[in-house]
Amino acid sequence: MDALEELGINELNKAYVDGTTDPVAVTCHLLDRIGRLDEQLGAFELVLAENAMVAAEGAAKAISSGHRVGPFHGVPFVLKDLVHVKGTITTGGTNAYADRVSSETATIAHRLIASGGILLGKTKTVEVAYGPWGTNTQRGTPWNPWDMETARAPGGSSSGTGASVAARLAPCGVGTDTGGSVRIPSAFCGLSGLKVTEGVLPLDGIQPLSHTLDTPGPMCRSVIDAAIMYETMAGHEPHVIDADLRNGAGLYGEIKKGIAGLMLGIMTDAERAIVDPAVLYHYDAALEQLAALGAELQPFALPRGIDEMRYGVATIIGVEGYYYHGDLYEDASNAMDEDVKKRIMAGKSEPSTKYVRLMRERLEDRTAFLAAMEGLAAILTPSVPVPAPTLTEIDQDTAPSQFTRMVNHLGFCGLATPMGLTDSGLPTSLHIVGRPRCEAMTLRIGAAFASAMGDIGRPDGWQ
Repeated sequence: MDALEELGINELNKAYVDGTTDPVAVTCHLLDRIGRLDEQLGAFELVLAENAMVAAEGAAKAISSGHRVGPFHGVPFVLKDLVHVKGTITTGGTNAYADRVSSETATIAHRLIASGGILLGKTKTVEVAYGPWGTNTQRGTPWNPWDMETARAPGGSSSGTGASVAARLAPCGVGTDTGGSVRIPSAFCGLSGLKVTEGVLPLDGIQPLSHTLDTPGPMCRSVIDAAIMYETMAGHEPHVIDADLRNGAGLYGEIKKGIAGLMLGIMTDAERAIVDPAVLYHYDAALEQLAALGAELQPFALPRGIDEMRYGVATIIGVEGYYYHGDLYEDASNAMDEDVKKRIMAGKSEPSTKYVRLMRERLEDRTAFLAAMEGLAAILTPSVPVPAPTLTEIDQDTAPSQFTRMVNHLGFCGLATPMGLTDSGLPTSLHIVGRPRCEAMTLRIGAAFASAMGDIGRPDGWQ
């Protein structure tokens, strides 16, 4: 059997059924890794070791006595530190909330725990989740595990979840995505991250940045794991998920259909021009692989320019972000991240007429895109246009969100999944953009591609 830290959700599920390991052994192993490695990685805001062991012992007893509830039973996971769990501190990435004890448990957290999941702890986030690179000057920036020598952007704002899952400190975790914050860290850290259709997963108990655009989502090391976690977060009955997974039915039946005959939209020259050559190389290789699997590819001309959609999203986030967090940044006694402060305060001065116009444009653009996508199963782009830069290379006035924010603007779903490593060993990522509530199709395409391409491996040095 593989080392315990290599087992994802689906592998753990099988190992527990076979009796080759149990939740106590797995949780002990992961907590040991966190204790040894997180000092350098800096992914965790809070480790819940005692609670995790209690949950692991309960899960092990239930499984051994024949009371396993489903495929998430006994699976350790992490939560981005925006997700409230009653009785624990939720900092939201800011020192201003360093002692804030949650009085509620978010519905998605409750569903994961009720399905037998074992919460290992809370992971770092960009301050109030407003930043794409994953940096946090106040509470620390997680280390991107793919470079042991040089500190690189882990991607944000779900930086700690991305880093911890990539470094094998947890098999999976929850992020949130407002402009790409599940998919960007998934891309930079070599994970599969699903941005769901807005409104599909509940937002209660999650610290907001933009109520219009916020979506929680799974971040995992495989597409199948993302599917299992997504269904669990969506509140599907564990025994139904289990039966579907076992029998190749439901979502897993859809995933297994392959992509022969599907029409997929690909970038035109205008979008290709903004992509780094190393990323473009792997994107083109991915397209060749998909074509070999029987997909038909055709250039897709965007009804609206990427930058127009990207800047529109930035304005909506700024306005709604100021509504929720402006008081923190207006208070001079609070030491706040200056880069985030600039973004939040920009929302203060945006006129209401502009905000309303942008909200209307979202609806108009959604209609236009749906019409333009007639006959297409999905659109394919890179998740991010560049590999993870070093922290010293980052320009905080820019964002690697050219392709991700488009999806938030439209309210669509999107999957980031690895498509290979650059010559310097950094992950690149394929971005599969699906229509609203077409998560099954998005996962289907991602699973077919991942199966054909194979695993990109693990970052070196995190033993």
